[in-house]
Amino acid sequence: MSMDGRTCVITGSARGIGRGIAEYLGDEGANVVINYRSSEEAAHEAVDAIESAGGSAVAAQADVSNRADVEHMREVCHEAFGQCDVLVNNAGITADKQFTEMSREEWDRVMDVNLGGMFNCTQVFYDDIWNAHEGRLINISSVVGKQGNFGQANYAAAKSGMFGFTRTIALEFAKGGSTANCVAPGFTATDMVTSVPDHVLDRIIAEIPLERLAEVEDIAAVVRFLASEDSSYVTGEVIDVNGGMDL
Repeated sequence: MSMDGRTCVITGSARGIGRGIAEYLGDEGANVVINYRSSEEAAHEAVDAIESAGGSAVAAQADVSNRADVEHMREVCHEAFGQCDVLVNNAGITADKQFTEMSREEWDRVMDVNLGGMFNCTQVFYDDIWNAHEGRLINISSVVGKQGNFGQANYAAAKSGMFGFTRTIALEFAKGGSTANCVAPGFTATDMVTSVPDHVLDRIIAEIPLERLAEVEDIAAVVRFLASEDSSYVTGEVIDVNGGMDL
């Protein structure tokens, strides 16, 4: 599943799952665009990590909810590596609150980034993916989009919306030989998750049949498969990586 020479844009990849995906693909030989909104130092650390391992990477600042920013990110990608072959829509935010207390502003902000960002990035890079040899669109959703989660009506709705978007774009890409798929991770050992109180983390793990959090590499390995030419007959799928939480 060599990624040699393929150019991958991963949104929200300065930290967490996005960074793990970026470094994994970089290790496989891909040219990687590290996108960040405000974490400039972390983004350049990710670039350095990929380059230190022998890969090629560049950082691109962009708020994915801003169309002009995304168009600038495309320019950075094209100047560094040429057209994008693989777009991973990973950027997302939360604004958690019980629904009766949630403001319209908190609802809209989550929708603007999680769904609006996916719209902007997919549309801006659409022609690249269409014209690539077996282009790939990979959207990172969440188990929360399938199961819901208390206090996350906005986030759950946005992550669930990714499923229908992915399946529709898969139909549109099919004639050009490109694919679109969605990955729905469960609870993953990122700083955000592991920083919760121990008693909360224990309750989370108790609900996972495999009795552990996902490692970032568990998610990145699935993305690597979907990004490679070995996945050429897989499209329109939502792939769960959640340790059996749906069983």
